[in-house]
Amino acid sequence: MDAKRNLAVDVVALAVYLVAANPALTGIGVHEWLGLAVFVVLLVHAALHFDWIVETVKGAARAPSATRLGNLVLDVLSLIAFVVVTVSGLGVSGSVLASLGLYADGYYFWDPLHAISAKVLLALLVVHVAAHWKWLHNVLKKERGGKNGNDSCEGSDA
Repeated sequence: MDAKRNLAVDVVALAVYLVAANPALTGIGVHEWLGLAVFVVLLVHAALHFDWIVETVKGAARAPSATRLGNLVLDVLSLIAFVVVTVSGLGVSGSVLASLGLYADGYYFWDPLHAISAKVLLALLVVHVAAHWKWLHNVLKKERGGKNGNDSCEGSDA
């Protein structure tokens, strides 16, 4: 996958997430629907990075390194947090589920789980961006006509 398209998908995913993660900005109904949209963007992100995912898992098994294992653990934890945020968000949903004629019991379980997992996900995304800062810098540098950026995702993106 080319680095420019990769970066565009990542920036859109992060921007939509940041808007969706702030229900005070959007209101609860929009927050819920944007949350589902972010989940779809995550699926697109994972599909675009599927080759990288496979290679990272194979590479971590073949020749483990701190960077590879660290990126893999960070990505797996982010995925788990994202799924928990989405499922718990549906558990407290007052808009999305209602529009589908559904209702979820257990608000007092889902609500704190949603709040905690949302904070964990935000922290993991900050670490993710920081961990891939060099890749981001290289792509932007290449776009401005500097030295060639690193188009590969290994150890730096996903």
